[in-house]
Order: sequence, then structure tokens, then C-alpha cells
Amino acid sequence: MSMFTIAWKDIRIRLKDRKSFITLLLMPIVLTAILGSALSGAFSENGSLPELTAGVVVTSQDELTDQFLHNTLQGEELKDSITLKNFKTEADLRDAIGEGKVDAGLVIPNGWGDGIVNGETVPVKLFKDPGKDIQYTILSTITESFTNRVATVSAATRTVGQELSSAVPVSNQIIDLSAAMKNLSEELSAIADSKENGVITQKDGKESLSGMQYYAAAMGVMFILFNTTIGAKTILQERNTDTLARLMVTPVRHSSIMGGKFLGTLSFTILQFSVFVISTRLLFGVDWGSNGWQLILVGFAYSVTVSGLSMLLAGFLTDEKTADSIGGIGVQVLALLGGSMIPLASFPDALQKFASIAPNKWALGGFLDIMNGTSWNSLVLPVAILVLSGLLALWIGSLKLKLR
Repeated sequence: MSMFTIAWKDIRIRLKDRKSFITLLLMPIVLTAILGSALSGAFSENGSLPELTAGVVVTSQDELTDQFLHNTLQGEELKDSITLKNFKTEADLRDAIGEGKVDAGLVIPNGWGDGIVNGETVPVKLFKDPGKDIQYTILSTITESFTNRVATVSAATRTVGQELSSAVPVSNQIIDLSAAMKNLSEELSAIADSKENGVITQKDGKESLSGMQYYAAAMGVMFILFNTTIGAKTILQERNTDTLARLMVTPVRHSSIMGGKFLGTLSFTILQFSVFVISTRLLFGVDWGSNGWQLILVGFAYSVTVSGLSMLLAGFLTDEKTADSIGGIGVQVLALLGGSMIPLASFPDALQKFASIAPNKWALGGFLDIMNGTSWNSLVLPVAILVLSGLLALWIGSLKLKLR
């Protein structure tokens, strides 16, 4: 019972602290409103592709090249997303990419279309702006898809033609080879010219996210992380005033004292998260997903991590000002690294992998998946990482506090 008494005492102290209330409850709501409204345009809320300006160098013209440029890249599905700019030489295209005039470039070599039909594919050259990986990937994927489709149909046409030719001498039937090949060629042209060669933007069964949704989750996980510092400072205050030492010499077990401190931070974190979710839902209409139990699970797992980190911080630090400094800087770094400031998709691949050390990255990813509509299986990894890291931090922090 002592553990719950200690936890309730810590909760009451925090609820009476107006500064903590404003910082941890009101500030994330205000920032969500500002960022969600101001940056909503950076999110594709209708499921469309991001805008792409592609530079093209065409050294010769043939039917398939025209179809690729005009019916695929500038087809009905892609013309609103892709803008083509023609250049005379590869050097001009490189200069345009370097100057930021185009996002990615494509050099179509001489005989490209005829080579695909004849089974002698001549590779195209693709160039990109280092900061436009997504646009480059889109252009590369569309080009590869078109090439593979036409090459497959061309190979099928040649194979059927060879079979028909070999069948004529031993067959009693009259086969009009020219007519058959003509029909196959027409089918090839129809397929290459169809909309199926383009990229059709459709929902994948998940709901697209709005800017308000993203920044509600992002600000929520960032400000919850501040409980790491506040929880540690509570313990440091009691240790510096010998309150914690007096507790240690009482019959109350060490595990109950540490458990009470952990439970106090955990309870306040859960309360903060609950108030934030309800507030953003009522004030801004933020849709946190259709499965409330998934939201509760990830919120609880993240609260365990934050509470464990507060114990770890208290175990290694001795001064409240140091905790404030390290905690403030640490939260900002983790917030940036975990995607609370800038979406992780904007980071280089190496930095995205390094961001896995940030607990808020796993929490943010879990909340966004829930908003999208996800299965329970996809939440196993983030929940496991959050809970295990929190318990490990609690164990190490408790040992350090006991030794002191």
C-alpha cells in the first residue's frame, strides 16, 4: 500500500504545480493548433503524388518514346503531378538539376523504344537532386514499369511469331502470319498506350493523414517526454532534502519506494496523454483512429518508457539544474530525431535508421499507424521496444539510487 501512497503524493504535488500544468497540458495543444494549421499543406491529404518536375533529354523520336512521354508521364493520372521540361543536352539537364530547376532528370538514348520492341533494351540515364529522393524514386519506378511491361509484351509477340512460323510447314491449316503479327503488334501498341502503364493513385485501404493529425501525435509525444525531466527532479528534490533518505530507513521496502516514484510519473503521464487526446479531439476534430484500445496500449507503453527514463536520469544526476539542462536539450534533440519537428520521411536513410534510438520515434510511429488504421500485429514491435526499454531504465535507475 505504501507504493500507491507515495505515487498519489507525487501526483498531487504535480497537479498543484501551475507551471507544469501549463507546460505539459496547454502548450502542446497550442502548438498543435499552430503547426497543424500552418503546415497542413505539406501533407498529401487527398492521396495524390507529390509534385515532380522532371527534365527530359530525347536524342531521337520513335512511337514508344512518344507514348511514354505523352501518354504515360503526361497521361490522365499523372499530368497534374508531373511537369516535364525538355532539354537539348545531358549537360543542360545536369545544370538544371544543380540549380534546382528540376527535381529529377531522364535521358532517353537513341533507339530506346525500338530497342525495347526488339528485345535489345538500351538503359536510360536517370539523374536526381540529392534532396529529392521521393521524386526521383517516382520517376524511376514509372520508367522501369513502362519498360518492363513493353519488353514483356514484345517478347511474347516474338515467341508467338516464332511458334506460328514453325507450325506452318507441318500444319494443314492456312495461317495468315502477316495478319496475326499485325494483330499482336496492335495489341502491343494498345497496352503500351493504355492508362495501365501509368501510376494510378488510390487509397491502399488506410486513411490518409492530415497535417493536424500528424502534429497532434508529434506534439503529444514530445511534451510527454518532458515528464522524464520533471519526474527526475521530483526525486532529486527529495534526495537533496533528505526526504528520500528518511524513507529509505523506514520499514518501507526499497522496491516500494522506487515503485511509488515510478508509478507517480506513470500516472501523471497517462493523465496528460488522456487530456491531450480528448482536447485535440474536441477542439480540432483530430481523428486518433477507430481503435481506442490500440491507442491506450501505445500510450501506456510510451508512458512506461518515459517513467523509466525519469528514474534513470535521477539515478545518474545529483543536481536539479543539471537535470533541467540535460532534460531540456535532450528532449529537443529527441523530438527532432524522432520526427516531432520534421517528418522522418524528409531525413536521409542513414538518419532515419539512427532515429530508432529515440523512444518518441516508436511512439509517434505507433500513433500514426493507428490513425491510418492498422492491425494489432504491426504494433507488437513498437510496444515491445517501449515497454522493455522503460523497464530496463527503471531497473538501472533504481540500482543507482539504492547505491547512493
